[in-house]
Amino acid sequence: MVESMAATSLLGHRPFCSGTSVTDVSNKRKSTYNCQLTKTEFLGRRVIASPPLPRLKVDHVPVSSIKALAMELTKEVHSYKEERIPRNWNYQIDTGINEKPVVWPPENKADNPSLQNPLLRQERMGCGWLGAIFEWEGVLIEDNPDLEKQAWLALSQEEGKSPPPAFILKRIEGMKNEQAISEVLCWSRDPSQVRRMASRREEIYQALQGGIYRLRAGSKEFVNILMHYKIPMAVVSTRARKTLETAIGAIGVEEYFNVIVAAEDVHRGKPDPEMFVYAAQLLKFIPERCIVFGNSNQTVEAAHDARMKCVAVASKHPVYELGAADLVVRHLDELSVVDLKNLAAVETAEFGSGEPELELEEEYDGPTSSTSAAVDDNFW
Repeated sequence: MVESMAATSLLGHRPFCSGTSVTDVSNKRKSTYNCQLTKTEFLGRRVIASPPLPRLKVDHVPVSSIKALAMELTKEVHSYKEERIPRNWNYQIDTGINEKPVVWPPENKADNPSLQNPLLRQERMGCGWLGAIFEWEGVLIEDNPDLEKQAWLALSQEEGKSPPPAFILKRIEGMKNEQAISEVLCWSRDPSQVRRMASRREEIYQALQGGIYRLRAGSKEFVNILMHYKIPMAVVSTRARKTLETAIGAIGVEEYFNVIVAAEDVHRGKPDPEMFVYAAQLLKFIPERCIVFGNSNQTVEAAHDARMKCVAVASKHPVYELGAADLVVRHLDELSVVDLKNLAAVETAEFGSGEPELELEEEYDGPTSSTSAAVDDNFW
């Protein structure tokens, strides 16, 4: 049916156009186009094409197919611009300045508006409100690292395991026994077996240690000073609570500490900050106002991850290995309350956005005439 309609219609055939150029009296060349359309007749089931119609003289120049395509493309471009480009041109200029609304004075997480005493509220907002978190071994009492290694070697011999090398023993320093056995040493994944070996390892250590505890020089004097200024204190350790409480009672410093965090209170040891975060919660202090006292880089890492300051005591590591700490001392009595307030007074995340500042590197312009070395051509 479509073919029959095309056959009986003028649109079914393409016009035959021819053009000639003529020159008029003014010697101007003009183009004339003549279009011929075929005539068709429908007779029965056959289509008969008649001779072409007389030529129709066209005075105007028709638009070529290339020009029509260009016009269509131009329309598409303009329509795309109208859709994409706004008409108001109200663009935001990037000045590199944070446009967030600034609240002044900045919010202080240490503030407690419910306090009736304005002096206490001011102390909380200032650097006078801080808490101290002490590690037990190597900070308050003397620690013998050789006993730790001997306990692990004895346990490996009892269990028929390969003795851990020195770098593994250094890696599990400060971890809970269960964490070291299952995650680093990979001696067992069975929880009951892990607990059994961890308990046995603690028994071996206590047998080697002999239950003798000795305070480090200057630690009790420093604790007395903090207690005099009513600074809350906590002690953390990966030892069992029973062992830790027995040791604190034997030394006679149980009245100094408000909080005791033992191995049963946390899931993971260092370098995970869980112990220090839990101690700060029990002290009811924000982490930014807590100062951790430790003796290893694992402690420094855990304290910084908890957004706390860290004072490293060089008891079993030299001073140059503890450079990541905020302050390094050999004994606690080298510190004063002023030092602690200075640590608490430095800028922290609570006084700003907490975003790290970007350091700009100086561009290298190449060697100058004063520093460039001349090359002798005769050398080559």
